[in-house]
Amino acid sequence: MKNSLLIFCMVILIAGCSENRKPKYPEKPLGWEKLDTPTKSSLRGLSPLTEKIIWASGSNGTWLRTLDGGLTWDFGIVDGLDSVDFRDIEAIDANIAIVISSGQPAVIYKTNDGGKNWEKKFQGTEFDFYDGMAFHKKRGYVIGDVVDGKWILIETRDEGENWSLLELSPSGPPGGGSFAASGSSILVDNENIWFASAGKNSKIYHSRDNGYTWEVYFAPIIQQEDSHGIFSMTKLGGGVIVAVGGDFQTINENGKNLVISSDQGQTWRSGSGTPPSGYRSGVQYFPRFHWLVTVGPNGTDFSKDGGDNWEKFSNEGFHAVKLDKTSSSLWASGNDGRIARLMH
Repeated sequence: MKNSLLIFCMVILIAGCSENRKPKYPEKPLGWEKLDTPTKSSLRGLSPLTEKIIWASGSNGTWLRTLDGGLTWDFGIVDGLDSVDFRDIEAIDANIAIVISSGQPAVIYKTNDGGKNWEKKFQGTEFDFYDGMAFHKKRGYVIGDVVDGKWILIETRDEGENWSLLELSPSGPPGGGSFAASGSSILVDNENIWFASAGKNSKIYHSRDNGYTWEVYFAPIIQQEDSHGIFSMTKLGGGVIVAVGGDFQTINENGKNLVISSDQGQTWRSGSGTPPSGYRSGVQYFPRFHWLVTVGPNGTDFSKDGGDNWEKFSNEGFHAVKLDKTSSSLWASGNDGRIARLMH
């Protein structure tokens, strides 16, 4: 009897310890902690490396970098191009970053010394407009609007040192383009490339073999006007991709502003519950808490059920939202030099 009682007590003790070891996740984000930055430029390019190292870029040729979580900043103008909007940036490490401009001139620059010097790596034609950039290891791609019936896709295989046009880029409609609101209308994962077209012909283009062959899929996002469509995508794992958008001219309208795929982007459906609360230009998966966070000019929403139901938790407006490369912190950027960290 004594032995049975002893075993019972040990089981209860072990169960209690196991319960205490279970991670306790917050119910919802607490909001955004805004940082003081040295610029008032509109910042659509954002690339956090860690909780301390964040790169950003934007209008007026602006680039900036912090190595201490926003206490101090290095900043400047890329190669004197103070009229150019650098709408996307990819940080390789604390000293190396790549920026792309959206249009005239459509260029790709790289710095290897923390922004002290920027070297032009690629320049498009007078007709080119670049929308976003995505990397997987050393391989990266830039998506640009349709020119002469073909999407502009530019590839690097050596972390941005050399770039070349992808010869087998897919055909596109006349005047076709992808939104350059946050640099996140393109995704890359291993050999897979996805990008979203904008406006009245908003679809998902997918290559499984680094751009050699392409498939095109319909997505039930709003797409009756040029201001409609998909603006941003994020990958959750297990074949799940979530895309957001809407109508940038009616920022509070939340009809058909979200689509979800569970099969690597082949088929898409609308969310089954409460959608994000308006037009959204950026979305990011935060694996630490299994949250999705989406941003737009009228605030920020989050989902904890894979994208079917959303709740607004902040009225702060942003263009872009990005996860750092250690997956430990989430950041957003927007107008007036705004950069913020998600609090939880």
